[in-house]
Formats: sequence, C-alpha cells, structure tokens
Amino acid sequence: MTEPLSSIKSIVKYNKNKFTMLYDEVAIEFPLTIYINQEEFATMVCSPRDLEEMVIGFLASEGVIRFKKEIKQLTLDPDRGFAYVELYTKEIKNQQYFSKRFIGSCCGKSRQFYFQNDVRTAKTSMITSTITAEQCIHLMKKMQETSLVFINTGGVHNAALCTSNELIVSRSDIGRHNALDKLYGYSLLNGIPVKDKVLVFSGRISSEIITKAAKIGVGIVLSKSAPTDLAIQLAEDLNITAVGFIRGSSFNIYSKPERIILE
Repeated sequence: MTEPLSSIKSIVKYNKNKFTMLYDEVAIEFPLTIYINQEEFATMVCSPRDLEEMVIGFLASEGVIRFKKEIKQLTLDPDRGFAYVELYTKEIKNQQYFSKRFIGSCCGKSRQFYFQNDVRTAKTSMITSTITAEQCIHLMKKMQETSLVFINTGGVHNAALCTSNELIVSRSDIGRHNALDKLYGYSLLNGIPVKDKVLVFSGRISSEIITKAAKIGVGIVLSKSAPTDLAIQLAEDLNITAVGFIRGSSFNIYSKPERIILE
C-alpha cells in the first residue's frame, strides 16, 4: 500500500473581507529514526513515501556506505517511524565524523559547516557533456507537471534525475535534501550511473544542495529558484553548473556556463 503524502484539513479562508470554512489538502510531515547496527544514528523529518530509497541515499551521501551491497538488511517500521539498517561491517568507518542528530525538513544551515564527512564524500565533477537551453526549460516543465502532490498542496519540493532529454525518476518530499536522497537511493538500488545525468530541482539552490549534488555525482543542477552566494562559490569549486530561475522561457546560469549551449 502506498503511503499518502497529503491529508485533508478544515481551514478558515479570508478573502475580500469575508471568512469562509473550507477544506484544504496539506503535505504530511513524518519523523523517521534510523538505527544502524542497533545504534541510533539520525532522525529525519520527511514525507512518508520512498523511504527505502531515502535511507539508502542518505547513508551513501553521508559516507556510511558506498554501495547497496554493503547493507545486509534494511527493515522499515513506518507505523512507529523507524528504519533498522544492518551493515555487513559491524563498525562504521570514520565514526568520529558522525553524531546522533536531528535532521529537519526546513532549509536551515548547510551541514557542510558542521560535518567533516561532507568534505570526504563530495566529488568534483569531471563531466564534459552539455545540455541545450531548450532542454533545460523542457526538463523543468516536465518535472513540475508530474508532481501531483505539489500541484495539490504546494507543500513539497520536487527533484528529478534526468538525461538531457527526459526524466528518469522524480521524487517529492517536504525536505529538499530528502528528495535528493531518494533520487540517490533509487540510482543505487537500480544500478543507474549518474555522472552524465542532470539534477532538476524545484527549490532554492543552497550550499547544502550543491554539496548533495556533488555527493550524488552529477555535474549540472537546474532549479526554478535562486542560488545563494555560497552555493555559487561551492559550485565553482566543485565544477558544477548551477542554473537558477528557470521560469517560462528564461533562466540564469551562475557557474560553469560552458555546459549550457544553444540549439
């Protein structure tokens, strides 16, 4: 059974000096605590779907694992909000880099300022592939059109892993980084190489998003929103093309513009 991503709530709407009782569809917020080898590792606030992908993608982006085959068993208990991961190794590599922590769904500060494993796991992009300007616009439009939960609630972020021509997989979540972890987990579970792929994203490009993109291994990030100055600096350092404000028939290229070409 597929878990719902939204629920119906009664609200009071104000419009033109009048209050009206209505019902509205809102995004569900779900806490998930991850245990690794019976030790509590992290609690994430997320949308309650594609949890296996998210857990695997999160562990890979944090440097706990590199491949799916390192996981002996992954058990989900969605009713209680737990994910139990058993690794073949009994000891987490570089465990001093990790600490039990709460990972929220809001924007927040980039974790790169706090966790040394980001430095270890973020990869400088070496791709030489390009994408046309029209393809950038097409991929953004396609991603937004496929997210019914966003259309209905406006309360989630969308992310998609794409070729230059089409969407491979798209995921939605209340947390920006959770949506990216789900894509990463999907690619690991299905053996999809990501170096030549494009990451399409609905939210603001923060330094955290660029760090996540580097951990996944993509070299082009497309967003309908704005980047931060630190994200642009980080994108330059990691050789990632960052494109923002993809709206209508225009966009801005903030780093490594040589990968975006005309027809």
